[in-house]
Amino acid sequence: VKNDNWVSAPAFISATGGTISESGNYRIHTFTASGPFNVTAAFGKPTAISSADYLVIGGGGGGGTTIAGGGGAGGYRESPGTTTGSYTVSPRAGGSAIELTTQDYTITVGGGGPAPAGDGSDSSGLGITSNGGGGGGLFNAVGRAGASGGGGGGRGNFAGGAGNTPPTNPAQGFAGGNSKPESSPSFDSGGGGGGATAVGATAANDPAPAGVGGAGGTSSINGTPTARAGGGGGSRENFAGGAGGAGGGGAGGTDTAPLGPTVGVAGTTNTGSGGGGGRSPTAGAGGSGVVIIRYQYQ
Repeated sequence: VKNDNWVSAPAFISATGGTISESGNYRIHTFTASGPFNVTAAFGKPTAISSADYLVIGGGGGGGTTIAGGGGAGGYRESPGTTTGSYTVSPRAGGSAIELTTQDYTITVGGGGPAPAGDGSDSSGLGITSNGGGGGGLFNAVGRAGASGGGGGGRGNFAGGAGNTPPTNPAQGFAGGNSKPESSPSFDSGGGGGGATAVGATAANDPAPAGVGGAGGTSSINGTPTARAGGGGGSRENFAGGAGGAGGGGAGGTDTAPLGPTVGVAGTTNTGSGGGGGRSPTAGAGGSGVVIIRYQYQ
């Protein structure tokens, strides 16, 4: 006897790769190192069930040294988050979720830029690339351009590096701040590295600290609001170094130990944050990037 009331059960995505966690009906794969994302089953046609949201962050730039700029954050690219549970996203969100098919995807997690002044490396996954952050400017040098730009170094109004380089829409990051203007008296000070959601601060006159790193972005793609991709703080002579940007940016150094670290602090690992500029002799390296993928699994 024919049963016209039979209804097939919905099919969902099944995949392996990275560190796997769950949030309600959604599965999250977090890649802190490069590796394969293997989709072993997919729904088979473009629907919300067959699509994945993503967060891709490049490696942060390293801070400069000898009164220098902070490193810029790695590129921050994120889908709108409305396909897999409508979680909160950063102002950088744009584009759309990615339809998955049964195949092996290559995930690349970019390394942080070395100190001093090294650029971060690109991260990529599901056809999305986030570029590395620019290194912080050395003494009396401009910051390097990148996904977010490094801060300018020294005294003399040396410019921070340009952000969103190469350009994406929405922008993947912001410019670094300038070093202390040449007309300012007394001690030298570097600019802050750019972050995912804000420019790095330009260094101010004495006794202000060095330029603060630009703020990163906050996303709940992994089920918890988490800030990432802050710019590194600039370094300072005789006064405090700049604070790192929210999301893991490293603080800048100073030559006066009671006012803060005497070396630049590294950007936090797997946040794509910039390293702090060093007073002398050591700057902070940039933090490595991360790739996060989220889809419905039940």
